[in-house]
Amino acid sequence: MHTTELTKRHWLLILTLTLLTFVLGTSEFVIVGILTDISSSLHITNAKAGILVSAFAITFAIATPLVMSATSHFPKRKWMLFLIGLFIILNALCVISTTYVMLLALRMMTAIVTGVLISLAMIVASENMPIAKRGLAISFVFGGFTLANVIGVPIGTVIAERYDWNATFLLTTLLGAIAFLASFFILPTMHSPFRSSMRDQFSLLTHPRILMAFFIPSLGFGATYAVYTYLVPILKGMEAPSGSISWILFGYGFISIFSNILAGKIASYNAIGRLRFVFLVQAVVLISLYWTTDNFIFGLVNISLMSLMAILLTTSTQLYLIDLAGIYQPKATGLAASLMPVASNVGIAFGSALGGIVYHQGNLMSVTWVGGLIAILASLLTFLSHRLDQKQKQAA
Repeated sequence: MHTTELTKRHWLLILTLTLLTFVLGTSEFVIVGILTDISSSLHITNAKAGILVSAFAITFAIATPLVMSATSHFPKRKWMLFLIGLFIILNALCVISTTYVMLLALRMMTAIVTGVLISLAMIVASENMPIAKRGLAISFVFGGFTLANVIGVPIGTVIAERYDWNATFLLTTLLGAIAFLASFFILPTMHSPFRSSMRDQFSLLTHPRILMAFFIPSLGFGATYAVYTYLVPILKGMEAPSGSISWILFGYGFISIFSNILAGKIASYNAIGRLRFVFLVQAVVLISLYWTTDNFIFGLVNISLMSLMAILLTTSTQLYLIDLAGIYQPKATGLAASLMPVASNVGIAFGSALGGIVYHQGNLMSVTWVGGLIAILASLLTFLSHRLDQKQKQAA
């Protein structure tokens, strides 16, 4: 890419990939809003229905790197169109699903398709944009997930309430069809310059720098979710009016849109250098909740700042992993692109679990200290990684 500005074609590609991640995010996240409808309809417990969420996340985390490695040489356009078509079929089958086992199997297969499509979308956005605009493009693509939480999930939940949970999957099926049409006309033809074995791909994970880069977003998401997982009990402790909690959660999601925009700006220059201090600010914001939630207004302001800080790391760490792969194992950029989504799922699981342990040991608000300390660890790891980058540049 010799141009330094985004053309109309660039913007069409960005918007198409953003639409795709919006559809994938809606399909992934909406299940939380319709779990009780599913459990009632299929005559299972809420806990058993909850396995649909955990099974999706576990399958996503395990299968995505494996499939990305095995298919790294596939032509990206044809492979993405095939996967979007498969996504449509799987969601259509969910519409007519009548048993828990069938729905669970379909959701696990959808998790594989989702993980691979997200990774491919990040690669396409990274490789088809001017270098200076990669951060902006990636932030838009990540923005599809934010919009899914703010718009897609509430719509899907309302549809389930008015009709039934199967109708929600009719929505994701139709959205998938729209994404397929847009992708068919806009996605460029791309061929992988390398053909590599699974061994070549996974050799990437033997590099300490890659592992360090993987744990930066893991810790970053872990810091947020140690607190966010228990945000509703925190709001109730703040004596928030019962009817206001859903609106506060909507506001939290809306503010994260601006977090996504800022993520692109941070990634535009010296991203890892900037993230060192982003995590420190995040730590202060999370720990401050321990005191500010004593006052409803101050608490809401602090929670708003928490949302603003939540995903500032996404774009920078996504590009960082791809760039490091270009240095240590150019044949494994596909695997590298899959690591950030996997890291986020690891961080969410780790943060939620650690926060839960502390919560059940005693004071609910102690989870804010847990989140803050995890953010400090993320900052220290980023400081170390940035220092190694600087030494490498000086040596070169």
